[in-house]
Amino acid sequence: MGDNSSVYNELRLEHQLCDAVIRVDNAEFHAHKVILCNCSSYFRALFTHWSTPDSRVFDIPNVSPDMMKLIIEFAYTGFIPVTQVNIQELFITADRFNVMGIIKACSDLLVEQLTPQNCLGIWWFTDAYYYPELRHKTFLFTLNHFEVVAATSEEFLLLSVQDLAKIIENDQLNVKKEKTVFEAILRWISYAPEERREYISLLLPKVRMALMSPEYVMENINDNELVKASDECRSVLLKALEAMLDVRTARFSNSIFYNPLVRPRLPPAILFAIGGWSGGSPTNGIEAYDVRADRWVNVTENEEPPRAYHGAAFLNGSVYCVGGFDSIEQFSIVHKFDLDTHTWQEVAPMHSSRCYVSVTVMDGYIYAMGGYDGHDRLETAERYQPETNQWTLIASMHEQRSDASCTSLRGKVYICGGFNGNECLSTAECYNPETDQWTLIASMGNRRSGTGVVAYADHVFAVGGFNGTNRLRSAEAYNPNTDTWHSVPSMLNPRSNFGIAVIDDRLFVVGGFNGFTTTLDVECYDIEAGEWSGARDMAISRSALSCCVVYGLNNMAEYSATRYSLQFSDEEVEVE
Repeated sequence: MGDNSSVYNELRLEHQLCDAVIRVDNAEFHAHKVILCNCSSYFRALFTHWSTPDSRVFDIPNVSPDMMKLIIEFAYTGFIPVTQVNIQELFITADRFNVMGIIKACSDLLVEQLTPQNCLGIWWFTDAYYYPELRHKTFLFTLNHFEVVAATSEEFLLLSVQDLAKIIENDQLNVKKEKTVFEAILRWISYAPEERREYISLLLPKVRMALMSPEYVMENINDNELVKASDECRSVLLKALEAMLDVRTARFSNSIFYNPLVRPRLPPAILFAIGGWSGGSPTNGIEAYDVRADRWVNVTENEEPPRAYHGAAFLNGSVYCVGGFDSIEQFSIVHKFDLDTHTWQEVAPMHSSRCYVSVTVMDGYIYAMGGYDGHDRLETAERYQPETNQWTLIASMHEQRSDASCTSLRGKVYICGGFNGNECLSTAECYNPETDQWTLIASMGNRRSGTGVVAYADHVFAVGGFNGTNRLRSAEAYNPNTDTWHSVPSMLNPRSNFGIAVIDDRLFVVGGFNGFTTTLDVECYDIEAGEWSGARDMAISRSALSCCVVYGLNNMAEYSATRYSLQFSDEEVEVE
């Protein structure tokens, strides 16, 4: 608050120049009308419309002296001590007196403390005390954590059928497998079976049944007694089976986005493939991969210049493009893409120009290591802090490395392979930011330049690359506990200089160079299945690209395959 408010507060405490006395039970609070009007539309109406100008004493019923004291102190100081003990009463009181500053402070604390066990209770709370931002955030939290909410929350069992329908039909519902939704419905019905069994016909059409395996549908839905007893459910099930057949015969045609039984949910995260080398020159093309729909979406913003052999990182809601090469010069420049506003901004440059750079994120910093400056292969490394917009040099690596790849795991940065100017490397090392030291770790089983390195399943995976003779299909994983590498299944296709990222608990490799040409091919590795499988190709064939995964966006739909849904918010759903 400003100096004027400080002066007013001193006058209030000394009962000087006060023109109002707020009386609550047996307590009296001296105040200045203009200060209370500034923070509360209730007091403004009280002083200007509900009383005469010469009125000085105002009796306020049905509020505790403690709460009124906090509101008046907030009006003067802008500070409110929100605690677990007082938050509910304070929110209700602030809502009554329309003190938006206190409502926001309470809302912010409630959002910080959201859990799968309390999110529905807070959502219901906003029915009585309407604050749109809090309602929206609690609803999104419920959608994002639905699997845990449905399995463990006692509040989930108390949902009305209308609220349950709002949740499960939303495209933003985050479930890895659609059977989770069906099983959640059964759990909800079983809490009060006699009252709720009739609602199966209302809720089952909200399940994207055609996304399930045919075996699950036949064994668990077709044979379910509630479904058998409902003509409406039998009809919906038949439509789902027909849609399932269409999906499997036509791959994923665009018609699926119109069918509520098969339309994919929105993904909780998006894989970005940025820039690279395509058609003999660098590109600025950006494609976003929607893992739930198995679709690539073009999100290129033409104001970003073409670049290849760069690094990409996601931090604090923005994507950073670091270093690289445009076929003429090596870059030290760094550009930031704001995913909310779709705008690019140049931030502080690195200390060195770096193409073939290795980039990762850890603990709020972007790390950039090695690379090639146009003259030398580099062993230097630096890190960027967004809050200060500064790059700081850190300890140099043990070896010069360009065209290496890196990741972070358990508070350390790992960099593997690369090219030192003479040979492709099998060596690897890790950086500890607490000691600012690099330590050589066990060497890989293969020399790998242009490799892809990523943290997956608590290991460091090194995939593909170039060994000096051939492009590689092979992959290996490093266990930090034992300082050992072991082989994992090879990719379907050899590649180097590709994008790599983990999303939806799978490891994706994107594009690259196969020894003859750049490729638009994409494949993924599922550690539980222990095998690689194909995913949808990119639209652009390219190598020397960089990938990162973005998450936590309020506008995730803008980077996803279009869903032709009639509703996207918890306010728009009607239950007949």
